[in-house]
Amino acid sequence: MAPARHRLLILSASMGAGHDAVAVELARRLTAAGHEAEVVDVLELLPLRLGHALRRWYGWMMRRAPWVYALIYRAFFVSPRPAWAASPLTVLLAARLDRLVRRQPPDLVVSTFHLAAQAAGHLRRTGRLTVPATVLLTDFAAHRLWLHPGADRYLCPCPETAHDVTAATGRPADCHAPLTRPAFRSPPAGSAAVHARIGLGRVRWIFVRLRTRSTGHALGPDDRTVLVSAGSWGVGEVEKAARVLARSGRYVPVVLCGRNQALRDRLSRIEGLVALGWRDDLPELMGAAYALVDNAAGLTCREAFAARLPVVSYRPIPGHGRDGVLAMARAGLSVHADDAARLVAELDRLGDAAERSRLVARASALFDAPAAEDLLFGPDGPDPDHTPPESPVRGPDGVRSPGRPV
Repeated sequence: MAPARHRLLILSASMGAGHDAVAVELARRLTAAGHEAEVVDVLELLPLRLGHALRRWYGWMMRRAPWVYALIYRAFFVSPRPAWAASPLTVLLAARLDRLVRRQPPDLVVSTFHLAAQAAGHLRRTGRLTVPATVLLTDFAAHRLWLHPGADRYLCPCPETAHDVTAATGRPADCHAPLTRPAFRSPPAGSAAVHARIGLGRVRWIFVRLRTRSTGHALGPDDRTVLVSAGSWGVGEVEKAARVLARSGRYVPVVLCGRNQALRDRLSRIEGLVALGWRDDLPELMGAAYALVDNAAGLTCREAFAARLPVVSYRPIPGHGRDGVLAMARAGLSVHADDAARLVAELDRLGDAAERSRLVARASALFDAPAAEDLLFGPDGPDPDHTPPESPVRGPDGVRSPGRPV
């Protein structure tokens, strides 16, 4: 008997590229398995271009005033306070989502963004959504806005997060293998062609001059190029990270500036590093790199895990970025360097084969977990006839707020 064909509605948000990339990869896998999957950007569901305004505001904060986002995050995402009803934004989005699911009823709703999780959970709990609602977390630190008592199930990036989500919500939570493109699991070997393509030759010439002047030794064929990730927004203190690496005399920083052309232009004027814009050849870049220096604990880290590239976090962006970095480090998936000296020291330690293998093996083990697409309709998947009970926990719309990211 042929497996049942299901229609899934995957809710994402164009806040950066990570949520969308996860949603698209999940949809690709489900389609390949014979299901029908539609990805919807919930920001586009909001009226009066409100979603566009939210996206621009968030981008401005992260580039110009990250401290503002840090305050908002602590006040609304993780700070303990009495329970409240669904926020006006959640109610507004839920009304639009309700119209969408009535026009094209799905068999399952999957949320890859916390605002979507709130809206779908609200509809589910009030009885207007009659099919299961699953939340697929894209953060290692599950702040309270990811959690809603209306959700039937949670899919989490690591066992530690799954354990904490169940403790906070009382709902089933499982660890799933990272949703990365297949190309990251087998990046092409060899670095010469990649280095030539990104113009590393000139940087090496400058770097050799600087290092020879200070140490009397030139770089050899095993130059250690380190990717420095700024995410699709091109945010964070990546220039400081790149300068630390360049000054060390042991690493050539290659900064991934995302879509921030201003950042790329500024970094391009600094000797000793490479500044790149948005790239489609990230698997090849990771295959040729020595390590990734990250500041957000997002999808780029999971892609590095797939490519068996060690991750060192440095100067994380505030809010979910910092909490995610600390959660990854506690789980043994990466190393958090809290100052410049430790950043270089941790990269140096990765030169030891045993240390490198230990860190890579722990991160690679995430891919031993079941695939997200298999969990959605497996034997432990959500029951379409289940009605979420009143949750005993408290927080936004009923979820306990632990006062810290779970």
